[in-house]
Amino acid sequence: MIGKLTILAGIVLLMAGCSGSPSAKTPAQNGPQRIVSLDYCADQYVLKLADPKNIAGLSPDAEATFSYMKEEARGFPKVRSRAEDILLLKPDMVVRTYGGGPNAVAFFERAGIEVVQIGYANDLDAVKQITLDTAEHLGEPEKGAEVVAEMKARLAAIPARTSSSSMLYLTSKGAVAGTGTMVGDLLEKAGHRNFQERPGWASIPLESLAYNQPDMIAAGFFDTNDLTTDRWTPSRHPLVRRAIQETPTVSLPGAWTSCGAWFLLDAVEALAAGGDAPVVQ
Repeated sequence: MIGKLTILAGIVLLMAGCSGSPSAKTPAQNGPQRIVSLDYCADQYVLKLADPKNIAGLSPDAEATFSYMKEEARGFPKVRSRAEDILLLKPDMVVRTYGGGPNAVAFFERAGIEVVQIGYANDLDAVKQITLDTAEHLGEPEKGAEVVAEMKARLAAIPARTSSSSMLYLTSKGAVAGTGTMVGDLLEKAGHRNFQERPGWASIPLESLAYNQPDMIAAGFFDTNDLTTDRWTPSRHPLVRRAIQETPTVSLPGAWTSCGAWFLLDAVEALAAGGDAPVVQ
């Protein structure tokens, strides 16, 4: 996390002095030459859109199981989102969603470093705009346009359903996604009706499952170790285990939905295609 600015003021001044006046060369004029990503969601956009030779550092989670671009992240330096570690890489741009904490933007801007703040998306239309905006900041607008064009083509290729089935999105920790969420939008784009009609995120509706069953279940993050490390997760409730075992289930790897980015289309296509074998034994 970014600590107290007064502690690092000397480092900031030293780095600013070594890099010269910010007006001498800015990313807006020539494109970023040294990009550092502060968290794994930012990693995905940097790896997809930036020129690899300009990537100076990625977050420690860039190669984690829940990182979609984990294979592409191999070989790049990994850096903690601590000011002193990042400044040593002499970036001219940092990219973040949440990395570095609430003071990160002000801190790096005071150091003469451009900050690209990737916005929050609660539907795929927002993802498209974020992709275009981020690509523009990274000096790669053509790449952003290509990614968005592919998203549109993949969405258009999903066959329309004559009738919608109810689907419950359930994570291994016991959370469900209602209307107004990104996952709710994915279910709709795949042609399903959200079983969880209440808006936002909530815990598993055990009362509803006791009397009603969704036509299908989308199981998210069951490819992690959550079920073995957390024996008390609501997903272990007998009602939930029975529902998963008896209901057609689409297993969604955590990396597909861990960030609001273009690869959410993998989840939409899987949801539209239907179910597979139950994921809880």
